[in-house]
Amino acid sequence: MSESIQSLVASGTKLWLDSIDPDLVVQNKAMGATGATSNPIIIANLIKTGRFDSELQKIASKIDGDVNVTWALTDHLVRDAQAAFHDVWQASQGNNGYVSFELDPLLEDPTRGPSHEERVASYIQTALHWNEGNDNRMIKVPATPAGLDALEEMVAAGVNVNVTLVFTDRQYQLAREAVWRGAQRRQDLSNFKSVYSIFVSRIDVYTEKHVPQLSAEAQGLVGIVNAQRIWQDNQNWWADKNCPLQQEIIFASTGTKKASDPAWKYVAALAGSDIQTNPPATNDAVAESGTSFERKLDQLPAAEILAEIDEHVDFAHLEETLMREGIDKFAAPQIALLELVGEKRAAMAT
Repeated sequence: MSESIQSLVASGTKLWLDSIDPDLVVQNKAMGATGATSNPIIIANLIKTGRFDSELQKIASKIDGDVNVTWALTDHLVRDAQAAFHDVWQASQGNNGYVSFELDPLLEDPTRGPSHEERVASYIQTALHWNEGNDNRMIKVPATPAGLDALEEMVAAGVNVNVTLVFTDRQYQLAREAVWRGAQRRQDLSNFKSVYSIFVSRIDVYTEKHVPQLSAEAQGLVGIVNAQRIWQDNQNWWADKNCPLQQEIIFASTGTKKASDPAWKYVAALAGSDIQTNPPATNDAVAESGTSFERKLDQLPAAEILAEIDEHVDFAHLEETLMREGIDKFAAPQIALLELVGEKRAAMAT
C-alpha cells in the first residue's frame, strides 16, 4: 500500500473501487480498497476485452435471449468481485466488503419505461431475485420516484441497498426515511446496512454551466460543500437509531472533470469518514501523488463562500437538470450493453 493511500485510509475513509475488473480488484485490494461497485459501462468494457468470451458462450449455451444472458454474466462478474472482498465483509462483521449490483436502468428509460407502479414493483421483484444468496452484495437503486418508492419494501425484505444518483439533500432525506421504515419492519437490525451515493464532480460541471456568476473562490466547491452537508446530516440522523452497522455516505463521481484540477481534488476534500468509490485511474493517481491525506470532510469553506453558494445555486433546478441527464446516462449504457452482447452472441454462432 502506498503511503498516500495509507494516509487516506488512516484518515477514516473506506476506499472502494469503481470497477469489478478482476485484475483491477486484485490490484486495488492490495492498494487498500475494501469494496467495489458495478454498472453497465463497467460490464460492457469488460466484455469488449474478449477476456470473458468463454464465460459468455457458456452462459449463452444454457440461457436464451440477450437480456437473460447479459444479466447472468453481470451476476457472475459481480459474484467474482464479492468473493474477492468476502474476507473484508467477514472481518468487519458486515460493515464493509460489499460489491454493488445495479438494477435494470431501462426501468427509467422515458421512451420505453413502464408505468410508475410497474417500475416500483419491478424494482422490488428484481432486488429480491438478485439479492438472494448474496451476503456481501448491495443492490443499487436510483433515487428516482420509482426507486425511492421501492426502498421500504426492499429493505423490509432483507435487502441492503446502495441508493445512487443522489444530488441533493432532498433526495437523500427521502431515501434514508424510506430505508429506515423498511429496516424497522425487520426482525432485527444486526445485518442492516445502507449507503447513499452522493455524486460530487457532476455538480461542479453543472455550476460552471448554469451558475457562472459564482466567484472564482466558490466555483468548483459546490459539489464538495453539498457532499459535506449531506454527510453531516447523515451523521446526525443515524446517531440515535442504534444500528449495529454504519449507515454511510458514498462519495461517488470523484474523478475530476477539469484538467487543471489535481486528480485527487475530491479525494482530499472528502477524506476522513465513510466511503469513497473512486475510478481506477483516480486510485492510481492518489497512490502516486505523494500527498499525505488528512481528515478534511468536516472542514467547510469560509462563511462568505457558503453564503454565496446558498444565494446563487438553485438546488431544485440543479436536481431536476442532473437527474434528467443522469437518467439518460443511466439507461443508454444498458441499451449499448444489450446490443454488445447480441453482437457477441451472433459472432459466436457463426
